[in-house]
Amino acid sequence: MPGRLYHAVPGFEDHLLTETAYDGSGIPQDDLFNITGKFLHCLDDPPQKIFWHQNCWLEPFRLEFDSINEAANALRGIQRNWAACLHTQFRRGALISSRLPPLSEKKRPFPWLPGDAPMGAWTLLDAHTMIASARCSSPFPNGVIEFAEDKQGPPSRAYLKLWEALVYLRRWPEPGDRCLDAGASPGGWTWALAQLGANVIAVDRAPLEDRIAAMPGVEYIRHDAFTIKPEDIGPVDWLFCDVACYPPRLYSWIEKWLASGLCRNFVCTIKMQGSIGTDTESIDFGTPKRFAAIHGSTVVHLYHNKHELTWMNPII
Repeated sequence: MPGRLYHAVPGFEDHLLTETAYDGSGIPQDDLFNITGKFLHCLDDPPQKIFWHQNCWLEPFRLEFDSINEAANALRGIQRNWAACLHTQFRRGALISSRLPPLSEKKRPFPWLPGDAPMGAWTLLDAHTMIASARCSSPFPNGVIEFAEDKQGPPSRAYLKLWEALVYLRRWPEPGDRCLDAGASPGGWTWALAQLGANVIAVDRAPLEDRIAAMPGVEYIRHDAFTIKPEDIGPVDWLFCDVACYPPRLYSWIEKWLASGLCRNFVCTIKMQGSIGTDTESIDFGTPKRFAAIHGSTVVHLYHNKHELTWMNPII
């Protein structure tokens, strides 16, 4: 079963189809997408830059089996970690899962590092046909990670996508690192960075919550972040941006920072405008590809993203 299997982001299946230039016949696909409405099988060689998916199954294969034990033993013989992604045959799938090493369902603290072992995924087409992949793009089961949330400290839940991005990168700011948080108000990302002991320059035209502005290491600048020149800020270890703006404007601003050489690591949200149900003809699919073309870049739809993508460019 050559190609890749793209697990669509719930609610954004049309984005995945549009992004792959699906026209009803031009993109090869198997019966998995037709049955579940959740997967698209693409024979992408070379691999396309596709972002609107929750998880990409990098090496999918089809397995015909006669018994539950046969299916479980086949997976166990490949590796340990397997996440079920079922849309049919739920009882039979549960029986197969019961014969596989269990995956922890605990909500994760932050900071937290996922294990080095690969995370596989599998589903059932019918009672005797499995599709599986030992290698996936996400280190999290089916691309899903749940954190043990802080209900008191942050002023919004936006910090969760920052936590997820940093866990995805497997690194985060260290105590004393100088961070720029563009579009910081009301302070969710600033709170998360200050919790790590970083020194945060929080820039926004709207104010931070008072208790966030008072955190050790936080400096607030009331300004439009995109009109501040890199040399006005000086060298930073990390640049973070969650500004609500059109993607081309973010790209133009990031180009200035890249050209300046004053930042070592970037994590930015690419806001796609609109919401679930937005006509895909009005969506900017081109700018995320420009971000992805920047050397060392990753563009993903995080589990905690909404109608947005996240661009990460870490210098390790």
